[in-house]
Amino acid sequence: MSAGILTAARAPAPLTFAVSAVALALLAATIGFAVEQLGRRLSAGVTGILQSALGNLPELFIGIFALRAGLVTVVQTALVGSILANSLLVLGLALFAGGVRNGRQKFAAEEPRAIGVLIVIAVAALIVPTLAVRLHTPAGAHAGALSVASAVILLALFAASVVFSLRAGAANECEHDRAETWPAALTFAALGAASVASAFVSDWFVASLSPTIATLHVSQAFTGLVIVAIAGNAVENVVGVTMAIKNKTDYAVSIILNSSLQVAVGLIPVLVLLSFVLGGPHLTLVMPALLVVAVGLAAVVGLCVVFDGESNWLEGAALVGLYGIIAAAFWWG
Repeated sequence: MSAGILTAARAPAPLTFAVSAVALALLAATIGFAVEQLGRRLSAGVTGILQSALGNLPELFIGIFALRAGLVTVVQTALVGSILANSLLVLGLALFAGGVRNGRQKFAAEEPRAIGVLIVIAVAALIVPTLAVRLHTPAGAHAGALSVASAVILLALFAASVVFSLRAGAANECEHDRAETWPAALTFAALGAASVASAFVSDWFVASLSPTIATLHVSQAFTGLVIVAIAGNAVENVVGVTMAIKNKTDYAVSIILNSSLQVAVGLIPVLVLLSFVLGGPHLTLVMPALLVVAVGLAAVVGLCVVFDGESNWLEGAALVGLYGIIAAAFWWG
């Protein structure tokens, strides 16, 4: 509500931007608590899919509004930044906090390994169109068509990943606390209200974005990669770290990695296809080389960390450190 009032009152853009970011975090907390209630009666796989899907709604809305505003660079970097934030920053914070609190933690490794492989494939969908253009191949002259074809294939993989996660979650489901704090109707009402509210807050967030960039003298690349991505991943920050601290590592890893996967094989192709009907500039899978290298590193390192089904606080700290290095590389644009 405050962000809407500030927008209507034409308050200073940085203030509106900051209040909108805080509002997204508060909505994340509401969604996170509601999904935790659902997690007491659903498998880790189902909970992870639901949590990451709802958690990515602000990113979808931010991407749509930013594309309509012509901020393609912000959208590209925010999408890649979302994968980086989940695979490195959020996962790293969760493993670090969980490791410090509980020592070495274990989790079912089959689903995280499969998700990691799919994220690597999604990164390949960015590498191939980028190389086709940079190397001046015949396909480089058809970057738009190549991006659309790749987007359709990624969406097919996304559908397959949902089926796999549901089956894996059912197979690995174990007994856990099923005591309910909220009635089911209240839980779904909170999820619905918070999801709708995130659409409005995302609109106000994007409306204040360009003026804030100009006022603070930061680049669009850093804004998208770090600021927008972290704000859009507030749900995963709150829920993933909280569940890891509570030693619910299966849920924490499922939520965080599913969010990266849904961005990589769901959100990115959806926004690519939508950009061709929104009337603004087209979003393609041709990315700056540094972005592609950064997300490739994140995919490979993240897969290595979850491959054995065990984690400790040092691995978490290493992931956060890599995120800091990549973020620093984009400070100047």
